[in-house]
Amino acid sequence: MDGAAHRGHNSPEHVLIVGGGASGVLMAAHLLRLPGQQVEITIIERAELLGCGIAYGTDDPDHLLNTRVSQMSALPDEPDHFERWLDAEGLPVSGMSFVDRGTYGRYLSGLLDPWRSCSGDARLHCIRGECLRLHETGEGVVAELDDGRTVRADRAVLATGHAVPATPPPPLRGGWDFTPPDHPDATVAIIGTGLSMVDHVATLLAAGHRGPIYCLSRRGLLPQAHTTTQPLRLEAQDIPLGASVSDTVHWLRSLARRAEAQGGTWRDAVDGVRPHVASIWRNWSLEDRSRFLRHAASWWEVHRHRMPPVSADRISRATASGQLCILRGRFEGAQERPNGRITLNIDPWKDGGPRQLVVDEVIDCRGIRRNPEEHAAPVIRELLTRGAARLDPLGLGLDTTPAAEVIDGAGRASRRLQAIGPAARGALWEITAIPDIREQTAALARTLLDRSGRSARQGG
Repeated sequence: MDGAAHRGHNSPEHVLIVGGGASGVLMAAHLLRLPGQQVEITIIERAELLGCGIAYGTDDPDHLLNTRVSQMSALPDEPDHFERWLDAEGLPVSGMSFVDRGTYGRYLSGLLDPWRSCSGDARLHCIRGECLRLHETGEGVVAELDDGRTVRADRAVLATGHAVPATPPPPLRGGWDFTPPDHPDATVAIIGTGLSMVDHVATLLAAGHRGPIYCLSRRGLLPQAHTTTQPLRLEAQDIPLGASVSDTVHWLRSLARRAEAQGGTWRDAVDGVRPHVASIWRNWSLEDRSRFLRHAASWWEVHRHRMPPVSADRISRATASGQLCILRGRFEGAQERPNGRITLNIDPWKDGGPRQLVVDEVIDCRGIRRNPEEHAAPVIRELLTRGAARLDPLGLGLDTTPAAEVIDGAGRASRRLQAIGPAARGALWEITAIPDIREQTAALARTLLDRSGRSARQGG
């Protein structure tokens, strides 16, 4: 398949997007919506439905968005876009509601309908497959797929999402495997106490599971619950940019006390800080970023990424009944026993819990901070191996410039290859939620084609 690498002077710019999850769909939509621009988009995605990825591919109605409808519009300039889509689909809900993630996946997929080749203006092409290799040429980029096809374009955007293990080593089950236990009285252990754990507990309880559920994490922290909020209004000059991690945390706590004194809650402070998180991260030294990840990231995440009230109530009731037990400790491994059961080894927090559990199922929900060299998409791993890309200094994802340009092993920024969303988390840290990815992709769309034109005029 030939792209626009040999296009005429007035031919559309051809942008290849690798990954058709939320990040890829938002990037495509913002590029295609640009007024006065003739851009052609090709999306390479291995899944059948665009927009879903690992987050929105679920069909379980109990797997809810952890953000209200009013904040989940794909379009920054149309904040009620998602609400209007829900109403048109016969699902009228208030902006304060939390809908299921599968519904949101359908919304994202439908976002591209005006440009699909089968129903729209044919500026969007979707290829189902796995991109294994992506390299730059003097005229553009070339992608090589797992079925032998090649795709040529003027530039590419990597939107491959989170680096997560496809299948953890046995006897663990993956966090995205919701297969029910063989028996409703089975003992289930979940490693991790974040939002993925909340989804698994919801699925188990909805299926009538009666057996005990143990959830293990080092700190035993659960996501906090959503309530009505009124975010504090903070300007850039209000943020202590460059302050140490401890001083920043002290400042945030003072904001929480201020919000509570005004009749609100700590949530008002956290939500007021959220638009400034990327600036705080960029102004920290590498040492401060590392210190934050070790000591404060878990606390921030459980307050920032909260549970819908119905999920919080479900967890609370299961805990009160004794069916759900939260354990503090480090997961040390699991071995399958001759009888088919599993021994879970634990390093308990301050000797305050069991060192072993015998269970029937172990589900790995340890979150998204994994090693990209081992668990990222094949195209990312190939770029890293070849030295055409490198990890950021903390190993969170691809190293990029503030303009999302991929930096290679020699420290050179690419003129034709960008990376967005969770695949390049190191540059911004907080780039895993839709409101953040929406802002990043909208801003990049406004500059991408202009930068591409300058590069071409300067000799590619």
